[in-house]
Amino acid sequence: MSDTTPDGALATSKPPSDDAGLTPAQLAAKYGLSVSGARPSLGGYVRQLWDRRHFIMAFSRAKLVAQYSEAKLGQIWQVATPLLNALVYYLIFGLIMNAGRGMEKGVYIPFLVTGIFVFTFTQSSLMAGVRAIPGNLGLVRALHFPRASLPISFSMQQLQQLLYSMIVVLIVTVSFGNYPRLSWLLVVPTLALQFVFNTGLALIFGRMGSKTPDLAQLMPFITRTWMYASGVMFSISGALKDRHVPGWVTDVLQWNPAAIYMDLIRYALIDDYGRHNLPPHVWAFAVGWAVVIGLGGFVYFWKAEERYGRG
Repeated sequence: MSDTTPDGALATSKPPSDDAGLTPAQLAAKYGLSVSGARPSLGGYVRQLWDRRHFIMAFSRAKLVAQYSEAKLGQIWQVATPLLNALVYYLIFGLIMNAGRGMEKGVYIPFLVTGIFVFTFTQSSLMAGVRAIPGNLGLVRALHFPRASLPISFSMQQLQQLLYSMIVVLIVTVSFGNYPRLSWLLVVPTLALQFVFNTGLALIFGRMGSKTPDLAQLMPFITRTWMYASGVMFSISGALKDRHVPGWVTDVLQWNPAAIYMDLIRYALIDDYGRHNLPPHVWAFAVGWAVVIGLGGFVYFWKAEERYGRG
């Protein structure tokens, strides 16, 4: 504190005697001060996210609408892009390489289309998570909000896009004689578990991408390798059946999360894609991947909350 005496001299007031000798940390605790941008407790962080749930939903919808705003076909590309990918993969893997050997055409085409759309859901969530912080630095530095809102909203955006795409998946499925039945209801819990898994994955790579933006350039190679190892274009068990591959290799490939969520939806929608195509304990693994990656990714992202957008 300072003031001016009648003769114009500058006078300073001393701090209260009871504050003398206190460290800055003790003074902050005494007067209820906190560090600006400090990481809240985990419970407090969850409450902040819940308070901003409307922002997360609105932001994801805005990103979804803006994604193809400059294209003449607009939102049609949400469905057309994975459908064209499925056509290309069918020409190469289905016709030329006969990757669907052991499956009839009426099974392989729904098998392939389902795999492409479901894997794209995970792939797009992962790619969006990597760019969540570096691609929105202006927003991160200008406003105070839980940074996990960004990866979560991007995963929500990809879920909304997949729900539009599922219309095409169902049309293709029905076109090849797979009509609605009770097992179709399994799609709902499967997509819910996959969404939790994808969100955790987006949070993990969101933190990594905030520190190393160049990771976004490497991710297409990683996701492409993951796609080929997940049985998107072929049945893992069928492809390795007569190749004298150790059993543990087949188990690892079948138990990878992308393969599990794809196969569960294929099992739900395709009549002739029976239970024998699923690995043992498939639902336990589906839930386990969602819990471990979803919760683990959330805690991992939260631990670096105060560092996002700095430096």
